[in-house]
Amino acid sequence: MTTAPTSDQIAARLSAPPEERAAFVRELAEAGEPEAQALLGQLLLDGNGVARDERAAFAWFNRAAAQQHVMALNMVGRCYDLGWGVQVDKPRAAACFRVAAARGLPEAQYNYATALTLGEGVAEDKAAALALFEQAAATGYAKAINHVGSFAEDGWGGPRDMAKAADCYARAAAGGDFRGCFNHARLLGAAGEIDEALLWLRRAGEWGNARFVDKALDWLAASDIPGFRDRGVAALKEGAGC
Repeated sequence: MTTAPTSDQIAARLSAPPEERAAFVRELAEAGEPEAQALLGQLLLDGNGVARDERAAFAWFNRAAAQQHVMALNMVGRCYDLGWGVQVDKPRAAACFRVAAARGLPEAQYNYATALTLGEGVAEDKAAALALFEQAAATGYAKAINHVGSFAEDGWGGPRDMAKAADCYARAAAGGDFRGCFNHARLLGAAGEIDEALLWLRRAGEWGNARFVDKALDWLAASDIPGFRDRGVAALKEGAGC
């Protein structure tokens, strides 16, 4: 009879080089372990220790979701939302997010709130979206905190509240959200606190993806905030390594 590995043995194999770790996770996934199935899906999606394979990732997320793994269900939604390994299907994506959000997953609350905000796959409902962003934000989820700030700044769901927006952006930035970093820097710059704003622009560039960086550079290049067109652009580029 095969003896199950101890927690120390599992930890050691999970801390092994990427290829060995992926092989061990696959063993567990094929044995029916939902946590391993969800993890294998992510490894395949990222190409971490295995060849990137979006279709296989989608299949493993589905297998884990069928066993009530809530993050895997959220990831099935992400696959439908972005076309990872499957044809884009916004209504199915929203349905996955809705169920996972109802089970309390902050990432799914954020994703479903985003769908409600944009009216993608579901009827637009900014009031419901804000409620979900606030639920996720209450757990400390930085991306949701940034969106609560955006709602306050834009006046979606109530009167504009720039003090609340500034507080949310600062907390989102401190929590590592690159959009929060940029928004925090934007308000700091508007208040004349350029040097501090530049620090957050560097972090926004360091943590942001290429698409975000391109859009942020365009905004900075056209900004009327003193110093943003030159020093701000330079700070963001420095953070992004470009």
